[in-house]
Amino acid sequence: MTGSIGVIWERLSTNRNWLGFWFMLPAAAFLLLFLVYPLGLGIWLSFTDSRIGTPGSFVGVENYEWIIGDPKFQTAVFFTLLYTLVASVLKFGIGLYLAVLLNQSMPLKALVRSIVLIPFIVPTVLSAVAFWWIFDPQFSIVSWSLKKLGWIDANINFLGDAWNARWSVIFANVWRGVPFVAISLLAGLQTVPASLYEAATLDGASRWQIFRRVTYPLLTPIVAVVMTFSVLFTFTDFQLIKVLTNGGPAGSTELMATMSYNTAILGSRIGEGAAVSTAMVPFLLAAIMFSWFGLQRRKWQQGESND
Repeated sequence: MTGSIGVIWERLSTNRNWLGFWFMLPAAAFLLLFLVYPLGLGIWLSFTDSRIGTPGSFVGVENYEWIIGDPKFQTAVFFTLLYTLVASVLKFGIGLYLAVLLNQSMPLKALVRSIVLIPFIVPTVLSAVAFWWIFDPQFSIVSWSLKKLGWIDANINFLGDAWNARWSVIFANVWRGVPFVAISLLAGLQTVPASLYEAATLDGASRWQIFRRVTYPLLTPIVAVVMTFSVLFTFTDFQLIKVLTNGGPAGSTELMATMSYNTAILGSRIGEGAAVSTAMVPFLLAAIMFSWFGLQRRKWQQGESND
């Protein structure tokens, strides 16, 4: 019996497929400990009336019934979706343009690429503080410049008006996120063989036709991955909103992530806050599944249509 176990163990330890499993085991244990367990605990707490300092008791879907009927939660869901959609589209458009531009020959190209990365490497809190000063109702450099140009007569209330605050935080998020998209797509552009561009040019294709028929189809798998991460980062944004507006004015810039924190930690209602954070999971899974199934479509990977 002992000998057969030793033979089985020897085969498992030398089999190439099982070797991959052994190498992934530490990472899997890390994910289970720091991701799966907190997620499971959060889902369980969302079904309880737990508060800070008290374990609480099981209340079923009562927390979910409460948040669905709460106007603050409805506003948070609306702005989270708006924030994610608008910021992700703008980051992709600007990032793709910068990637194509930086892929061309230009003087000091390495320096320009380094400068583009600055918004992404600056800590989020510092960026938020900088934008807080830029959007200050009294000392805003934007309002000062526009008044000097004669375009406005009074300072713009960037963070005191609901829609002004929404567009302001979206602008700040785009400023921070564009470098990630641009550099990632630039890396993909550099893998496109130059011979394809030469062949397309010889065939008389215009620059737009080359981009549409050569560049973008080959970038599609990278676009899917980059945009998935961009959507996830934007949807779960916390630091920028927390420092810049803290969800104000009157909850107009509250995201689901900040509402979860404010409800669970500041409001001490752990169960309700956990329900808000758990409600984010379906949206995140939808974004991941969209990218996953897209990457599995071989025709999409090859830049062909699915007709």
